[in-house]
Amino acid sequence: MPLITGQLGVILTVRDAEKSAAWYEMLLGMQERYNYKAADGSMHYVCLIHPDAAIELCLVSHAGSDGEQFSEFHTGLDHLEFLVANREDLVEWASRLDQMEVAHSGVRELTYTRNSMLTFRDPDNIQLEFFWRAPTSPP
Repeated sequence: MPLITGQLGVILTVRDAEKSAAWYEMLLGMQERYNYKAADGSMHYVCLIHPDAAIELCLVSHAGSDGEQFSEFHTGLDHLEFLVANREDLVEWASRLDQMEVAHSGVRELTYTRNSMLTFRDPDNIQLEFFWRAPTSPP
């Protein structure tokens, strides 16, 4: 089987690629890799990379879009989950979201697992999570 790199590239359709890119840059410290606008105005594609993580996030807006907000109740993407190393990181992210005036769930303990998460939404209503996976106990 061919190998994959371990990096992940995610391409999201958004209403305004420029606006969404600025939001993700501010929130996550991502940097613009490239910014393409079709000559005929049919699409705008902004690709961001994170300087320390193996994440590439590209945002594309289409001129033909009806402008509706994202809903995880349609077939396709449910949410994006950013894994954090420590549970305490969730508290720091909650504080960062507060500073940015981004509504969020607060750090939540789950009833069905020992993991914890912090849920919020981007400007297009795409559900995002910072998620901490509790260490597994040895058998």
